[in-house]
Amino acid sequence: MKKNSALILIVVCVAVFNTFAQTDKKWNGKFEQLDYLLPTPNEFRTGGGAPGAKYWQQRADYTIDAEIDEPNNKLIGKETITYTNNSPEPLTFLWLQLDQNVNKKGNEDFGSLFGNLSDTVFAASMQYAVRPIEFQAGCTINSVTDKAGKNLAISINNTMMRIDLATPIKTGENFTFNIAWTYAITDRGTFFPGLAREGYEHFPEDNNNIYLIALWFPRMCQYDDLEGWQNKQFQRLGEFALEFGNYKVNFTVPADHIVGGTGNLVNIKEVLSATELSRFEKAKTSFDKPVMIVTEDEAKAKEKTKSTAKKTWRFQADNVRDVAYASSRKFLWDAQAVKLPTNTVLAMSLYPKEGLPTWSEESTKAVKNALEVYSNYTFDYPYPVAFSVNTANLGMEYPMISFNGGRPRNGKMSDGAMAGMVGTIIHEVGHNYFPMIVSNDERQWMWMDEGLNTFLQTRTEAERYPKFRHTTPKSIVPYMKGDKSIMRPIMTTSDNEQLQAFGNNFYQKPTVALEILRETVMGPELFDRAFKEYANRWKYKHPRPADFFRTMEDLSAVDLDWFWRGWFYGTDNVDVELSEVKWFKMNSQAADPEKKTPKTQQGDLTASQTKNAPADFSQGPKPMTVANTPDGFYGQFSSRIDDNAVRKNLEGKNLYQLKFKNLGGLVMPIIIEWTFKDGTKEIEKLPAEVWRLNENEISRVFLKEKEVVNITVDPNNDLADINVGNNSFPKPKPSESKFDMLKKNN
Repeated sequence: MKKNSALILIVVCVAVFNTFAQTDKKWNGKFEQLDYLLPTPNEFRTGGGAPGAKYWQQRADYTIDAEIDEPNNKLIGKETITYTNNSPEPLTFLWLQLDQNVNKKGNEDFGSLFGNLSDTVFAASMQYAVRPIEFQAGCTINSVTDKAGKNLAISINNTMMRIDLATPIKTGENFTFNIAWTYAITDRGTFFPGLAREGYEHFPEDNNNIYLIALWFPRMCQYDDLEGWQNKQFQRLGEFALEFGNYKVNFTVPADHIVGGTGNLVNIKEVLSATELSRFEKAKTSFDKPVMIVTEDEAKAKEKTKSTAKKTWRFQADNVRDVAYASSRKFLWDAQAVKLPTNTVLAMSLYPKEGLPTWSEESTKAVKNALEVYSNYTFDYPYPVAFSVNTANLGMEYPMISFNGGRPRNGKMSDGAMAGMVGTIIHEVGHNYFPMIVSNDERQWMWMDEGLNTFLQTRTEAERYPKFRHTTPKSIVPYMKGDKSIMRPIMTTSDNEQLQAFGNNFYQKPTVALEILRETVMGPELFDRAFKEYANRWKYKHPRPADFFRTMEDLSAVDLDWFWRGWFYGTDNVDVELSEVKWFKMNSQAADPEKKTPKTQQGDLTASQTKNAPADFSQGPKPMTVANTPDGFYGQFSSRIDDNAVRKNLEGKNLYQLKFKNLGGLVMPIIIEWTFKDGTKEIEKLPAEVWRLNENEISRVFLKEKEVVNITVDPNNDLADINVGNNSFPKPKPSESKFDMLKKNN
């Protein structure tokens, strides 16, 4: 034991001395604590990342009556909202979201992002650059009254409406009021295609529509302890911050429509035929495959007859932050039961015949896979249903229902298109967890739902669809090595992000960061336990970034401030260069430093011999003399070492001194692959903390029994290193250019 301790001390001393000698570059504080950047813990939110003893949040309960006017593509609605003030202060006014006003002319649209014309422009692009000349859009407020029917004072600023109150709502009190409104349902195919989260899709072949009813009713803005009212304007990219509550929704549509959406269908016997109801009941116990509730032939028949009668579907949804619905006579409908540890869920899909055969084969299966994997990493899906609805473009999520793109052409889909469709379904269904239940503020911190959700989407694909190409550290490299002038930290709002960097910064980069955190920094066991605790601490609540950061450290005892600082607050990349390798073996004869003129053996290590490092291992090791330790070396903190024992432990072994340079600026662990002369390999990992004393350049000494023929840093692309060309020793030979090959052949 003493011998090993002595050997370790020698190696550590060499490494430390080398580190202290390398202090020529600026210190950037990459390991400084984050405390001053995070909100101060208090009785509402603890220093460990959990809700505090006096944590509070508001509540909004809704009763909504709505109708689709199909001939005019118009929605007519009225609602009663009961708002409960659980905050410590009285409220003299309320803010509500009018999301449909984003479609009004004069809104701050995307013209600045698509403002350049050329000789040839895609028609779809022109929908962003120039608003339609003639259109009707936006929310018309017909009345806002209190419980007694008296008009309330309102003011509308673009996508926000304020209600001024004659009497403040005190802590613990509630206020009930009514709103009547209408809006023109927009065409998803021509009005901001790709960015429309709702609207109707028209099918000219049979002159029918699929209606996606979302962002459709005046909704209460979130009010919390850190910001007060979240009343930032809606500009399509930054999504929503909403309060939880119970909903009763009465939805009137043409009698031959099928409606799916948020909540339990409480009048199912009134709206389904006896045959459909029988199939629905069968689906509740079908765990191995979906049951068709509405078939292709039945949907085709309704496309032709087009009922003019009306039918009301009644839904009850408890403890949700939003509701959305899909309605069409074109829908085929299938359903399958999913058994989770604590409850059973109906996974269901709605799709037109144009989605066949892919949607009948893959959609509900993908919903099932998402629910099972996400539940394993967070909490069991708590709601009774989960719908996947086929749409023509952008995927979008709401509680218990998601609108998902992907449709075959002539009944066929390529492997890549299939993977994209299934990935979209998993992703949008996964949003039920983040942010529909773990309800962060999407308008300010989009990465908290998109990043965490894409991370779990990647876990689902890796476990259930291993052949799919999914997000990996290597996949973010092109973005990380790109133009820094368009990059923003992850910790920025979505509306302030360059559109060309949007997906990378809020979806892919956080996913890669969490993948590295799980696999390389913390390890799966520590990470999974902490991540699951975060999800359970904050389900049905409103977390902020600090709550996530603190929880991950609180549950793991891993100091991660350097990680959050580098990946979330900066735009540095990973580029670690293996800049120098030295190979030593101990000289068999000792030198005595007490002598004034010790003899140097032939081949001993001298400054002149190491001025230029060798290009490979062909020159063999440099002999190294291990001298007797002088008495003056020992002091208050050192115990005398048996010099002969140290030499005996080093005898015949190989010492490799490696120098690493942090060229990219993002401090990370160092993963080293050693390839030995006998063909065997070894993986060794240094934690990120090796950069603490010098963020720019470090040296480390490694003791190996066998001779090394190759050293590679990050051999499996686990760290998103942007330049693998400087990761190896010996250096890889440059590939011969076509010109050189042609010149040699001639």
